[in-house]
Amino acid sequence: MDSLGALSAFVQAADANGFTEAGRKLGVSPSAVSKAVGRLEERLGVRLFHRSTRTITLTAEGSRFLDRCRRILCEVEAAETELTQTQTAPQGKLRVSLPSMGIMFMPKFAAFKRRHPQIEVELDFSDRLVDVIDEGFDAVIRTGEPADSRLMVRKIGSYRKVLVGSPTYFDQTGFPTQPEDLADHACLIYRYATTGKLDRWPLRRGGDPVDVALPTSVVMNTLEPQICLAEQGLGIACIPDIAIRRQLQAGTLVTVLNDCMPNTTMLNVLWPSSRHLSPKLRVFVDFAAESLLEP
Repeated sequence: MDSLGALSAFVQAADANGFTEAGRKLGVSPSAVSKAVGRLEERLGVRLFHRSTRTITLTAEGSRFLDRCRRILCEVEAAETELTQTQTAPQGKLRVSLPSMGIMFMPKFAAFKRRHPQIEVELDFSDRLVDVIDEGFDAVIRTGEPADSRLMVRKIGSYRKVLVGSPTYFDQTGFPTQPEDLADHACLIYRYATTGKLDRWPLRRGGDPVDVALPTSVVMNTLEPQICLAEQGLGIACIPDIAIRRQLQAGTLVTVLNDCMPNTTMLNVLWPSSRHLSPKLRVFVDFAAESLLEP
């Protein structure tokens, strides 16, 4: 703790360009600040300030050391704030961005809201790559590997896209036995709302991608219509398995070509690394990691 006091005295002196103002801010005498900085210099074996009778200026070593000291003191302050806030109830606005398929998580979010009624939840559904920090999000749910080094990440789990149709549909058309058979089937295709591009089904054979020209029976840009139309026997859809657990269990949808759809996709919760985990953010990260993919 004596070391932290010396670092604080050094930073205050550097900011104030003198020991007198630094002492006033710290509530001690100028000589106490000067002595603390002197002991720090002696311990480090370098001179941090050039001193004259009226002013002090940072040496080159002092300038480099100052940046590190600021980060250290900020981390200590953030740790103290975080520890203090763990004693308070989670509350305030929580802005979260999710991919469009996040609509399937609404029952989970309802449970989260009931558990934490003082948190004002604002949800943004978008398949575009949002800028978490610049756009002011507290957290985002995203697929794939995170590429932004400014973000912390916690794994939620993984899912797999599957090809599904209703038993009634396959009674009429027969089951496809290889990817090329899909050219003779009605396909219910998802279109990304942000880019306008059609979803490419991740078909593979022996580890290599298979490209099939899919006939588009119906195109839509939300998940629920895909599921509904597939259940109604209007064609085959490519849907995340986590979105249709109930339908698969009930038998209203069945999967086909499972060996040709081996790829799994990671789902993560991310938040700015510069932001300490406030109570509202901490409970949300825990909720997302522990509950979001539970059946």
